[in-house]
Amino acid sequence: MTTKEEFTHFMASPAGRGLRVVAGLGLIARGVRGGGAGWAVLGAVPLLAGAFDVCLLGPVLGEPFRGKDVRRE
Repeated sequence: MTTKEEFTHFMASPAGRGLRVVAGLGLIARGVRGGGAGWAVLGAVPLLAGAFDVCLLGPVLGEPFRGKDVRRE
């Protein structure tokens, strides 16, 4: 398994999804605490990607977009 396959498999795992949600919440918290609205908007990206089980970098790396498709491989 290549490094990019390992990365997308991790991001599709429950731990990877949880990491994206926590990172998104952290960025949103930074924006709310005075970092500016840009941080909150940026935080929405990993939060929603984790919640909807998609990996935005998957297609860039030549891997599937949906987590379900990654896990099926």
